[in-house]
Amino acid sequence: MTDGRDAVRGDGRDESEEERADRRWQELIQEIRVAQTGVQILFGFLLTVVFTPHFEGLPQTDKTLYIVTVVLASLATGALIGPVAFHRIVSGRHIKPQAVAWASRMTFVGIVLLLATLTAALFLVLRVAMHNAVVPYLVAGVLAWYLTCWFALPLWARARYTRQD
Repeated sequence: MTDGRDAVRGDGRDESEEERADRRWQELIQEIRVAQTGVQILFGFLLTVVFTPHFEGLPQTDKTLYIVTVVLASLATGALIGPVAFHRIVSGRHIKPQAVAWASRMTFVGIVLLLATLTAALFLVLRVAMHNAVVPYLVAGVLAWYLTCWFALPLWARARYTRQD
């Protein structure tokens, strides 16, 4: 028996497509808040580096790495703020399920760009601080940790615990 809401079943929830989109939107916004805050703080700090006296003395390789890092941070910021602008522009058009799907894609791209930004920033800082051949190995270890926490564990849990009904 239904109450006229086109209930969606199969995942243990009794919700319409619109209710599901609303719930997924709220979950996505909470996730974006975490990543967005981090990338904005990092981006802000990166923007100030070029104005320090030490910057001029950096070798061209480090300056290039810095520019790449700033561009990556800018792209990550755009991708993580994009869902909010997307939602605002399409709000009231009765396409929330599609908006959630697009916002989710932008968020994933933002997370990948944040991964690249953090890796590049760490590489730059450790190169300047250590002047040591061990830097790439340290960065590779941290990158492996990020990949494990952000992708490998969630994908493992998804494969392990997703029900096949």
